[in-house]
Amino acid sequence: MGRVVLSRREHVVMLEAFDKGLLATTLRYPYEVRDQAPYFEDISDLKLPADMKELAAHIVDSKTSHFDPPTFVDHYETALVGLLRAKQAGHVPEAPKEEPAPHRVINLMDALRASIGAAKKKPAAASSKARAGARGKAAKRKTGR
Repeated sequence: MGRVVLSRREHVVMLEAFDKGLLATTLRYPYEVRDQAPYFEDISDLKLPADMKELAAHIVDSKTSHFDPPTFVDHYETALVGLLRAKQAGHVPEAPKEEPAPHRVINLMDALRASIGAAKKKPAAASSKARAGARGKAAKRKTGR
């Protein structure tokens, strides 16, 4: 155990042997650790079907891979360095483009049920002859003939 100052604040660290050196892991003080109960109390318990759980586990398993840090890029730092270099070269920075609002996330099962319900309630389309006959009857009613 040890103490180190980071950003003008003292932190408790745990030191452990790692490869040819030491690894320091910062720890939290008790007042920094919050109880999880207030954050999750509004979430109700769900009874999910077994096939949904199996499908979710399959998706997670198929997307799981070894963490490879070089595959991740700090886009913020890259953009900031590019902006600074452009300013040094005398270019005036352009205002950022506004991004469209994100699409509303919906429950896939609810969307499927709604589409099935809409398909069942949709009346069959009348043929063109039937529509023409209906227009003719409506015109006769209006004119009285």
